[in-house]
Amino acid sequence: MTVRQIIGEGFALGCALMLGLAAGAIWLVPTVFLHRPLPWLAVPAGWLLAKAMRKWVHTRKWNAAVLAALAVVVASVYIRVLITTVNIAAMLGYGLIDALRTAGASMLLDLARFGVSKQDVVWGVIGIVVAMVTALRSPTATMRKPN
Repeated sequence: MTVRQIIGEGFALGCALMLGLAAGAIWLVPTVFLHRPLPWLAVPAGWLLAKAMRKWVHTRKWNAAVLAALAVVVASVYIRVLITTVNIAAMLGYGLIDALRTAGASMLLDLARFGVSKQDVVWGVIGIVVAMVTALRSPTATMRKPN
């Protein structure tokens, strides 16, 4: 591998992580609005992340599939951490940022791990499978208008 390829793959990995974090943050909005976890949103999140990976991040099928699966895992973990943070903030009367800062990453990850159910894991795995299958499919051709 050349240095250019290594930098490109590292950038693609960073993009996958950031897209996963963004998907988790967006996933928080309906979760907080409805006052309950929505683990089934892993499926549309996986589909959307796979489309983004294949179209904008990586054009190779298998690389895009692995990056999309990683992004779904990051989004699923991040939504669990955010839900835990929201619950702590509500119980203690803190703001969201204060709860994040006070609790710390290790405590939030441990509490998030305690709150994961089998249903969450099943929906997460389904989201990963949807992401990988979607990323492996060839992108749809866009129609251009004739001049």
